[in-house]
Amino acid sequence: MDNVIGGKFKLGRKIGSGSFGELYLGVNVQTKEEVAVKLESAKTKHPQLHYESKLYMLLQGGTGIPHLKWFGIEADYNVMVIDLLGPSLEDLFNYCNRKLSLKTVLMLADQLINRVEYMHSRGFLHRDIKPDNFLMGLGRKANQVYIIDYGLAKKYRDLQTHKHIPYRENKNLTGTARYASVNTHLGIEQSRRDDLESLGYVLMYFLRGSLPWQGLKAGTKKQKYDKISEKKCQLR
Repeated sequence: MDNVIGGKFKLGRKIGSGSFGELYLGVNVQTKEEVAVKLESAKTKHPQLHYESKLYMLLQGGTGIPHLKWFGIEADYNVMVIDLLGPSLEDLFNYCNRKLSLKTVLMLADQLINRVEYMHSRGFLHRDIKPDNFLMGLGRKANQVYIIDYGLAKKYRDLQTHKHIPYRENKNLTGTARYASVNTHLGIEQSRRDDLESLGYVLMYFLRGSLPWQGLKAGTKKQKYDKISEKKCQLR
């Protein structure tokens, strides 16, 4: 692949990877601004970058939503260029020896609730609320929290009619088991409350340093998820 994308973004070093593909540092050759470049193989079985770029476009203008700078196909890759951001809340949590003060957690909660509320106001659930998916800004925006990774986001109601998606059961677990809501474990179609329950677990994690269902051992993934679900039910 040519290392200038979209005619103006020069590809630099790799800064991360995930189920979606790879994340690279990039530079706008015209303005010298640093950006983040997300690459996904165009041959992947379950492409999600095109969908995610549509979500970015739909959410543009909201506080704590990274700017989408470019999306397209280069060589054998789907490519998305967005704002370069700082460390994730998981990174910061580790820098702080995995314990945050109540004041810090409350200040974060204020921003996190606003980010989730904004997504909901645009008709979408995030469905993968976790510390890794909230990033701090850089420079003058270093105290601002950004919400990222919309690959699992789902439209939950029509913006015109406000018609909500139907109640369903027997769904597979979508998201991250550690922060998934009890209803998600039970296979129930997610709605706004599930994002908020996940956010509650994130805040509890920051306050306690860990969650009671971390590190559970089981023979299969399903047995592990069932054990996690049982532990969560004991909180109620």
